[in-house]
Amino acid sequence: MTFEEYGETVRKVKAYNEAYEAAHEKVTDYEYDKLMQSLKEAEQEHPEWRSADSPTQTVGAPVRRKAGVTVRHDVPMLSIEDVFTKEEVLGWVHGVRSLHPDAVFSVEQKIDGLSMSIRYQSGRMTLAETRGDGETGEDVTLNAAVIPDVISNLPEDPGPLEVRGEVYMTWKDFDRVNERQELLGKRTFANPRNCAAGTLRQLNPAMTKERGLSFFVFNVQRADREDLTVSHTAALSFLRERLGMHTVPGTLCRTDEEIIDAIDRIGELRGTLGYDIDGAVVKIDQIAYRSEFPAGAKYSAGHIAYKYPPEEKLTVVRGIEVSVGMTGRLNPTAVFDPVRLCGTTVSRATLHNQDFIDRLHIGIGDTVIVYKSGEIIPKIRASVPDLRPAGTRDFRLPDTCPVCGQPVVREENAADIRCVNPSCPAQLERHLINFVSRDAMDIKGLGEENIRALIAEGYLSDIADIYDLRGKRDELIERGIVGKEKNTDKVLASIEASKHQEADRLLTGLAIPNVGKTSARTILKAFGTMDALMNASVEELTAVPDVGGVTAKSVWDFFRRDANRALIRRLRDAGLTMTEENAAADDSLAGRSYVITGEVHVFGSRKELGAFIESRGGRLAGAVSKKTAALINNDPASASGKNKKAKELGIPILTEEEFLASVNEGGRHAG
Repeated sequence: MTFEEYGETVRKVKAYNEAYEAAHEKVTDYEYDKLMQSLKEAEQEHPEWRSADSPTQTVGAPVRRKAGVTVRHDVPMLSIEDVFTKEEVLGWVHGVRSLHPDAVFSVEQKIDGLSMSIRYQSGRMTLAETRGDGETGEDVTLNAAVIPDVISNLPEDPGPLEVRGEVYMTWKDFDRVNERQELLGKRTFANPRNCAAGTLRQLNPAMTKERGLSFFVFNVQRADREDLTVSHTAALSFLRERLGMHTVPGTLCRTDEEIIDAIDRIGELRGTLGYDIDGAVVKIDQIAYRSEFPAGAKYSAGHIAYKYPPEEKLTVVRGIEVSVGMTGRLNPTAVFDPVRLCGTTVSRATLHNQDFIDRLHIGIGDTVIVYKSGEIIPKIRASVPDLRPAGTRDFRLPDTCPVCGQPVVREENAADIRCVNPSCPAQLERHLINFVSRDAMDIKGLGEENIRALIAEGYLSDIADIYDLRGKRDELIERGIVGKEKNTDKVLASIEASKHQEADRLLTGLAIPNVGKTSARTILKAFGTMDALMNASVEELTAVPDVGGVTAKSVWDFFRRDANRALIRRLRDAGLTMTEENAAADDSLAGRSYVITGEVHVFGSRKELGAFIESRGGRLAGAVSKKTAALINNDPASASGKNKKAKELGIPILTEEEFLASVNEGGRHAG
């Protein structure tokens, strides 16, 4: 590895660390581990390259100081050094025995979650903290208190006590959370670890409780009781049997054979546990011996983690099924001869999109290499061209929706192919939920449960059917589908009131790809009426400030479809508003895009500041770009990513006071 290659690898690992801590993992554990291993080897060969901020010398990513109260750890929360062969495990074990022949070891599951320490005083939880950078973490006590596995009040007082464990999410809870995210049209989580990380660091404990987290204790960090500081397994047994804590499963081992057998048994459990593990941890059971085996500034002493290699098998694709998700996305799935991976039998794996199929050259009859991402999700790594049967061709996704038969579209510069028919049965529930939401038509009382019931009973087959429900009042009351008379009348009154909502809310409710509430307001303000918008060309749409080519094409495609134009006619006949009335206080910020970051103190919340900008014709964006008029941040000197980006692009960074002053002066300094 050259010095330039080393520098590039350091940059990649740091970026992956930040993404990992922010719950947006970009690479698999295996790929990350290999990069870290290459860094260690390079620094061992060239120690002069290694700096204090090298990923091999630091833990995790910087703490999100804006999200919660930071806490200095009483006991540093360091990582465990990884090894990738059983020979390395035994080499470490033999090194321990060379000093302490009587050493015994605990072999435990390495839970794939995020680390949290809990402090107890007089039997009561006083603080729960994340790992953060190893020295400083975040106070997550309120969130920890709603995790069922966390005991806030111990059945007896063990004296001052600090334990460390792993917060994780089961696959059952993960699937439930992602189903809800998809129903609401929100971004789904990549895996349970990312979801758990984002959930624990929520500022709202109610959200943490609703999503569902679990917790295993794996270590006593600090204790005054002597019986908790001698044997690791005895200490965990006390926590489990006397205090009722959930402790990590493990096996006490004395010989090399027992250690390897325990590692193998844990490996065989992968995919059967209901939660993710990413290795096996080998710990010295005699706590007093651990400090004699330090592993460096980044790693805690007395432990080592064995990482399992990814398991791969060859199999033959026998069919490819195409389903339609709630967002209209066409989802191709390969059905192949069953193979056993990580303890379970798998016979299906997603093919993602047409680009993925084309890149791997996959067709029915092809032999493919299958593995489990994160030891759980079956995925196809590659096809084997030499084993392709004569006449086999790459699979092509259909040109029409397999559910409703309407033509499908592929967005410009995007990989996904979607059905954009709002009445498609496969995505009807999601469209209806979006349509009645607060940002769209705001129909109170018509929630998810009622929508599902009305669909199941045949009352709703598209958005416009909502406005036919009044004529079925008596029938709805008699059948009790949305409640008794009082509740049914409330829902029907809310539906009637929604007819007077602004036209931009209707446009938001149509769920056109790339058109949210802000862009809907901008577009309707430019065209004035729904009829004018329906007949607009792509060029006319693109001419609207802040409307790019992708959004313009999405709108144009939507209104070219006869089914969608018929839907608008039905909504017009029902009495919905089709003309935009400009209710903005002024247009002083028209054509300007702003990004908000950090804490606010002039306005009550970032949402209120955003509403102020939009009321004056401005637009909110989530990321800084060349089109950004200004970044609003009350800490202009912070080292946040958005601040760095703004400085790189020469974008003004304004405090709230500076921003308001610029607005009062006519926006001259607001970009």
